[in-house]
Amino acid sequence: MTIKDIARLSGYSVGTVSRVLNGSPNVSPTAKAKVEAVVAEHNFKLNNNAKHLKQQASSGIAVIVKGTQNMLFASIVEQLQYLIREKGYSCRIYYIDEDASEVEQAIRLCRERRPYGILFLGSSLPEFRDRFSAISIPCALVTNSAAELGFPNLSSVSTDDAAGAQYAVEHLIGLGHTKIGILGGNPEVSNAAYTRYGGCLRAFDAHALPFDPTRQLATARFSMAGGYNAMTNLLDNMPGLTAVFAMSDVMALGAIRAIHERGLRVPEDISIVGYDGLDMCRYLSPQLTTIRQQREAIAIRSLDLLLQAIQSGTPAVHEVTPFELIPGESAKAI
Repeated sequence: MTIKDIARLSGYSVGTVSRVLNGSPNVSPTAKAKVEAVVAEHNFKLNNNAKHLKQQASSGIAVIVKGTQNMLFASIVEQLQYLIREKGYSCRIYYIDEDASEVEQAIRLCRERRPYGILFLGSSLPEFRDRFSAISIPCALVTNSAAELGFPNLSSVSTDDAAGAQYAVEHLIGLGHTKIGILGGNPEVSNAAYTRYGGCLRAFDAHALPFDPTRQLATARFSMAGGYNAMTNLLDNMPGLTAVFAMSDVMALGAIRAIHERGLRVPEDISIVGYDGLDMCRYLSPQLTTIRQQREAIAIRSLDLLLQAIQSGTPAVHEVTPFELIPGESAKAI
């Protein structure tokens, strides 16, 4: 008899059975009792050598982070590491380039490391549509929604990025700005950039303001350097610009530097609103106006949903957390 046989007879997943046999506390009393009853009935003995090899091969929970300079992800990863270990699992973090395939990385991990589950920070939905069916273990998208994908083993916890971006642009419009530029990632590569860009367009449409992407949109990586370079291009292409929405706080920081180097001031000459709500924004001068995501809630719920799927085989769940505008000193009325 093998662990797979016990899983079949008990009605629980292999992961749940493994945790019962290894004395993990992260198992419900009902599951523990059922698995132990099957073990006792069939006089099953765990092979210690096999157990040791399994522990060596498995990496517990894997976290794949797309991009290396996203400060929002850095804060979420730090919290996830603590929470995963608190739950009794090992945790491995894998950073990949923004242009790399997170699904290909996950497929390799499943083959080589055999994790119990995977959390994805930063994701391109087309990648998941095309290849995710090759992955059978529980997974969850963190900060992006997988609701439209329909995979039974892929949960998600996200912010409504389209609504958040629309709210940010409409905040600038409400301050009297009509010449508004957008800084963001490449919508064809980043799902966050695609969704936030759509929200920006909704804001312009709702207020009957024309939008010319060849002049008003500048794309770059989600980094300070990316924000700096994109803002430089925006200033060159859009004379008379009075306001900017940056799709991330770190891009906003780079943009502010580029604005200052042109001899302009924030917010006296150009207002700027960021996105993410990083703690450091409170200590900038000027203090950054930004859309804040609920980082702690996103991290906690993403891991909760993943562990429920690992331990009990629950189907995919998709949740959306609220956002809020944090007023600062970087945006003013004209």
